[in-house]
Amino acid sequence: MCGIAGFVGPGAPDDLARMVSALAHRGPDGSGLWCDPSRQLHLGHARLAILDIAGGHQPMWTADGHLGVIFNGEIYNYRELRAELEAAGHVFLTDHSDTEVLLHGYREWGEALTQKLNGMWAFVLYDQTKQRLFCSRDRFGEKPFYYSFQQGTFAFASELTALLSHSAIRVSVSRQAIKKYIGYGYIPAPHTPYREILKLPAGCSLTFSLQDHAIKVDRYWSFVIEPEDTWSAAGERHKMEELADLLDKAVSRRLVADVPVGVFLSGGIDSSSVAAMAARHLVPGALQTFSIGFEEKSFDESCFARQAASHLQTHHHEEILSSTAAQALLLELLQRLDEPTGDSSLLPTYLLCRFARNTVTVALGGDGADELFGGYAPFRALRWAALYQKMIPGRVHTAIRFWANRLPVVDSYMSLDFKLKRALRGLSYPSCLWNPVWMSLLDEKDFSELFQEPVDLDEVFSEAIEAWDRCSQTNLVDRTLQFFTDIYLQDDILAKTDRASMMSSLEVRSPFLDVDIVNFARRLPSSYKLRGGETKYILKKAMGSLLPQSILYRRKQGFAAPVAQWLRNKDFGLANSPCPPWLNADFVAKAFTDYRGHKTNHHGFLWSQWVLGAVFSHTPDLMAREA
Repeated sequence: MCGIAGFVGPGAPDDLARMVSALAHRGPDGSGLWCDPSRQLHLGHARLAILDIAGGHQPMWTADGHLGVIFNGEIYNYRELRAELEAAGHVFLTDHSDTEVLLHGYREWGEALTQKLNGMWAFVLYDQTKQRLFCSRDRFGEKPFYYSFQQGTFAFASELTALLSHSAIRVSVSRQAIKKYIGYGYIPAPHTPYREILKLPAGCSLTFSLQDHAIKVDRYWSFVIEPEDTWSAAGERHKMEELADLLDKAVSRRLVADVPVGVFLSGGIDSSSVAAMAARHLVPGALQTFSIGFEEKSFDESCFARQAASHLQTHHHEEILSSTAAQALLLELLQRLDEPTGDSSLLPTYLLCRFARNTVTVALGGDGADELFGGYAPFRALRWAALYQKMIPGRVHTAIRFWANRLPVVDSYMSLDFKLKRALRGLSYPSCLWNPVWMSLLDEKDFSELFQEPVDLDEVFSEAIEAWDRCSQTNLVDRTLQFFTDIYLQDDILAKTDRASMMSSLEVRSPFLDVDIVNFARRLPSSYKLRGGETKYILKKAMGSLLPQSILYRRKQGFAAPVAQWLRNKDFGLANSPCPPWLNADFVAKAFTDYRGHKTNHHGFLWSQWVLGAVFSHTPDLMAREA
């Protein structure tokens, strides 16, 4: 795992040096700077050495110097691709670097290289012959890629902070992006907090011509749900065995490294499945597993992690977080965060990564399983939501929602009042908006008051509507899977994991996002994912011989922080933080008062606006301007 940065156009070596320096946490093991003054081309790389420690320095070049690359990520099938390329006559200079596979693969297959890769990546490849940059981001966006073209300069980087370090980059806050942030709790690609900077969406490549400065973005891959068959007893057994085999191979690929490797272990089915497969490839006690917990019991999973570790005979490491420690960590974390996220699990993820980095350099996690196999709470609600919306008249629904909103507010994780109020809020809208509204921080009326202008939810949630409409299947489960996989996974879960891990110089790998597992999942009928109210049905069946029932079928608990309790604590200091100027300060103050008076359940919004203000407090000139 590394950081990449560079630019074409006006600028100086000092600009590149500042950009790469801003990425030092992503790559503490060395850096590489290269420039061609005649073409105003600058490429930089900060390295976290994982494979081929001695030979993997970047920028990396072909022997003839016609192709160069800077690369952030890992290619898990690099051995197979290298063998194929060597058979075709390519001569490699490194011992076993996956980076060099990109150079020879591009020479052999051109832009079709991306179709051959199984891994996570963001890379920029310089083609001297064609005088262009070929940039690419992996299928799900595990690795970030930001870019901007202004004042004759095309600049790119792994993080916004690095991009903003270039002297030619000027930015202003995007009001549209802030609305989407308040809507989703994160900013969906291609948007960023700034009008002038974009994210390259997952599954896309970008070419930039050094001759005419033309920019072209192409989609090379999309997550398309294409169920192949229906259920049968024999078919189910086969799919159980196939999934177990695919997961075993995916984990095995991700254990390959020249540095210590461990596994995150929460005690849930996703991380426990990864740990179970990893343990099969090591002697008992050799696998290092890591978990954290909270003193607030309804958010603490540490007992389940210990149970899983004991069952799998791992060398388990655990740390418990108190509210006092959390406040200090939050300040440290937000001082380094360059794009806001309202996902409170950023904090425990950061703590877990920092804790694991004391022992290992690479960690495997369970990201992707919930999205691919239908693990979230909304999947259980779909059937009843459709029936409710069909049977309950609008006026009756309004009355039910009125009385539900008067239920006492409970702070525990996914409390009944929270789920009921969110469900009823979503059911006020068409099915294409259920998922984003269920997960939204505010309802439509509050949205308009916060921004002091009418807010069109169709515009705020345009990405969710597009994902819903893009799904070729008509059933609610598959369309909901499309939303979670296309948007939530990329722009919340994976973005959070990348930032939290890279702040600690830790590489996190996601076996469930192996391309073979993804292809298996997208061809799997929805009845194998959700059956009789049981989420991730086929995964639980596939892991039945490796994990105890108490882990497989325990109540799902997300990796969240107890922000609801923290926000009620006046000593925690959140109410005293500055409100961003783009938001109605009176609305925010009233939301705090009502929440602390147990009148509303606005903790998600209050947390997110506080994070937004904290992130932009690093740039007071932007805070002083209206979005």
